[in-house]
Amino acid sequence: MRTKRKQLIIWLFEHSEKIYTKYFKSNTPWGFYKKDLLHYPKNSFGYHLGTFLDKNNFELIPKVERHDCYHVLTGYGTQVEDEIALQYLCFGNGKRSLYLFAVLILGTIILPDYMTYYIRSYIKGKRANSFYHFDFKKLLNISIVDLRRAIFLKSYITLINL
Repeated sequence: MRTKRKQLIIWLFEHSEKIYTKYFKSNTPWGFYKKDLLHYPKNSFGYHLGTFLDKNNFELIPKVERHDCYHVLTGYGTQVEDEIALQYLCFGNGKRSLYLFAVLILGTIILPDYMTYYIRSYIKGKRANSFYHFDFKKLLNISIVDLRRAIFLKSYITLINL
């Protein structure tokens, strides 16, 4: 039964993302591809973003590039429960958007099995220095280690690096 619920959320993500970026996002796309990011220095945030995209066989989605930046910065995976937990972390960090609220509400209703994970993620976001508003395009050359140190508690950084 859980598999069916996860498939429903995946379907919702796939269909809502196109609508959300078309009608609700007005920012300019970065114009980067993962191959461009893989040319950054190996310790940089940009390189780590490129390797994340490469590992998951993704490209940056125009206008919502920051979402993949959140994954790289926080160490969250791409499984359905991780996507929902990442939104809880961002909510705890202060991010507010229609899409975030929809994910929190629908994700919690459809997949409540991970509520402990969601709550822990919210608390991590609350304890972290604010990052949800960063212009990540300007941070691509920054060391991933330094960026994480500026945002998260030392104990969390150790977990991300495992």
